[in-house]
Amino acid sequence: MLEDKESFSIEQDLEGWVMDKCDNWRDHYEANYSDKFEEYYRLWRGQWSSQDRTRESERSKIISPALQQAVESSVAELEEATFGRGKWFDIRDDIHDQQSADIAMLRTHLDEDFKKNKVRKGVAECLINAAVFGTGIAEIVLEEEKEMAPASQPMMGGELQAVGVTIKDRTCVKLRPVMPQNFLIDPVATDIDSALGCAVDEFVSSHLVEQLQEKGVYRDEPITQAQTDFNLEPDQDLTSFSEDKVRLTKYYGLVPAHLLKKAEKSELEDDEEEIEDIEVSLMDSDEGDEDDSYYVEAMVVIANSGVLLKAERNPYMMQDRPVVAFPWDVVPSRFWGRGVCEKGYNSQKALDTELRARIDALSLTIHPMLAMDASRMPRGSKPSIQPGKVILTNGDPREVLQPFNFGNVNQITFAQAQALQTMVQTATGAIDSAGIAGSVNGESTAAGVSMSLGAIIKRHKRTLINFQESFLIPFVTKSAWRYMQFEPEMYPVADYKFHTSSSLGIIAREYEVTQLVQLLQTMSPDTPMYPKLVTSIIDNMNLANREELIALLDQANQPNPEAQQAQQQAQQAELAFQAAQTAALNGQAQESQSRAQKMAMETQVIPQELEIDRIKAVTTNIHSGDQDDKEFKKRLEISKQLLKEREVAIKERAN
Repeated sequence: MLEDKESFSIEQDLEGWVMDKCDNWRDHYEANYSDKFEEYYRLWRGQWSSQDRTRESERSKIISPALQQAVESSVAELEEATFGRGKWFDIRDDIHDQQSADIAMLRTHLDEDFKKNKVRKGVAECLINAAVFGTGIAEIVLEEEKEMAPASQPMMGGELQAVGVTIKDRTCVKLRPVMPQNFLIDPVATDIDSALGCAVDEFVSSHLVEQLQEKGVYRDEPITQAQTDFNLEPDQDLTSFSEDKVRLTKYYGLVPAHLLKKAEKSELEDDEEEIEDIEVSLMDSDEGDEDDSYYVEAMVVIANSGVLLKAERNPYMMQDRPVVAFPWDVVPSRFWGRGVCEKGYNSQKALDTELRARIDALSLTIHPMLAMDASRMPRGSKPSIQPGKVILTNGDPREVLQPFNFGNVNQITFAQAQALQTMVQTATGAIDSAGIAGSVNGESTAAGVSMSLGAIIKRHKRTLINFQESFLIPFVTKSAWRYMQFEPEMYPVADYKFHTSSSLGIIAREYEVTQLVQLLQTMSPDTPMYPKLVTSIIDNMNLANREELIALLDQANQPNPEAQQAQQQAQQAELAFQAAQTAALNGQAQESQSRAQKMAMETQVIPQELEIDRIKAVTTNIHSGDQDDKEFKKRLEISKQLLKEREVAIKERAN
C-alpha cells in the first residue's frame, strides 16, 4: 500500500500534491456548505437577493432584523462572559516547587503582548463567524516587528542629553480570523489535529507577498496575476477587483516526506541527477526509522495554485499546527458546527415572507390600482397617478376612473409576525433582557423569568465550553510556546498549564444582581453575610471602578489591630461593669434577706409583748397585804424578767 503511494506521488511535485488535496476539499465544501453559508451571511447582513423572492408578484425587499439581533445578542453574551471581568486567562504549574514569580511574569508578558497585538478584537470576529457560519476559525501568525521606545544618552560629560529611540527586533504572535470560505480541511476530520491537513486559501495583496520575498520568508519566484474566483470571498464586490491580488494557499499538515525533501533540495540545488538519487534513497530506506516515515508535518505556501513559495518541516518545537477552531454547537462526526443563523433560518425565512407580503398588501391598499375608460380619455394622454395631478376626461370622472378596493390589511398578520419573531428567539436561544419577562407563556412571574433564564444560560454555557476548550486555551498555549521558542529571554521555557476564566453573561449577571439585592434587603448590616453579598453585587455589575470598590470593601472588612485592641478594652470594661452590677445586686439581695429575717423576729416578739401587757392589766387592781398577793407579785416579777431576757435574745439574733 505504501509503495503504491510512493509510485503515484513520485511523479508529481509537492505543490501538485497539495493542490490536489485542496481542490478535493473545496469541491466537498462547495457541494455541502457554500450555498448555505452564503445565505446565512446575507441574512445576517440584511442583504436581499433575488433568491429570497417567494412569488413573482413580490415587490418588497425587506429583511427582518430578528436573526441579526439573535447573532449580536449571543455574541455579546459570550464576549461578556469571557472578557467581562478583565482577566480572561490564567497560568498554573503542575510542578511541586512552583515558581510563582516566573508564572506571574509570564502572565504579565502574555497579557501585555495580547493587548498590543489586539487579540481581543480577533477573538470577537471569530465569535461572529461562529455565530453566523457555525464555526470560528483563526490562524496563529508570527510576525517580525521592530519595537521602538524613547531613550536618552548623556553627552559632553553628562551636561547634555541626546534624545532618541531604541530599536529591538521582536517576534509577535497575532490572531488572524479566517472566513469559512477561505478554509479547507479534510472532510472526514472532526478537528484540526485529527485531519490529514488544513489550508487557508484566500486572496492577499501583492505587496505583502513581495515584502515577505524580500525578507527571505518566501522564495523569490515570479508571480502572475491571480484569476478571479467567486468562491473565496463573501462580498462579491471585492471579487470583481482582480488587480494587485495573489491567491495564496497556506497548507498545514502531513505531506509525503520524499516530496518535501525534493522541494527543499530544489531550492538549493539544480542538479536533477542528485534529486533523483535522493528520491531513490528515500524509497529504499528502512521504514522503522522515524526520519524515514512516509508522512511528515510540514508548512507549504503556494501562490496562484502553482508557484511554490515555501516548503519546510513544521518549524515549531511542539510540532503543532498554527490553526485553532471551535464549533458554536457541535454536530456529531463533523468539523463544521451549527450556528445561530442555521438554528433560526427557517423561522427567519417565514418571517421575511410574512413581512414582505404585508408590505405589498399595504401598498395596494394605500395606492390601489385604477381602471380607465380609454375611449373617454383625451387622445395621446399618458395616464399616471401622482399627488396634485389633473386628469382630463370626456365625461364624468367617476365613470371614467374606477379604483380597485382591496380592503385593509388583516390585523392577524401582526400577531403572526410576532409569533414568528418569538420562534426565532426560541430556536436561537438569544433574547434581550427587556424581553425576558414575557418569554415564558407570556407571563412576567418570577417562575417564568427563572425558567427563561435557565434555558438561555444553559445554551450559552454549552457554547462557552466549546469556545474555551477548543479555541481560547489552545490559542493561549500555542502563543506561549511560540514566545518560549522565539523570545526565550522574556518567556522562560517551562511546562505550564493554561486555563481561561469565564463568568456569567450579561443577562444572567443582571438577574443574579436582582436576586442578590433581594436577599440583601432581608439581612441586617451586622450579619457576617452582609459584606459578602455587597461584594458579590459589585462584582456582577459593569462598573468602571469595580476592582477599586471591591478592594476598598475587602480592606474595610479586614481586621484593624488598633480597632481590635480598642474593642477588646471596651469588652473588658463592659464585663467589669456587668460584674460590678452583679455584685451590687447580690448585696441588695442579702440586705433584703436580712431585713426579712429581722421582720420575722420582730413578729415573734409581738405576741410576748402582748402577753406582758395582759399580765399587767390583770394585776393592776390587786391589793397588796396578803402573803399570797406578795407571792404572786414575786412570781410576776420573775416572769417579767424572763420575758425581757427572752426579748433581748430574740433582738440579738435578729441583728
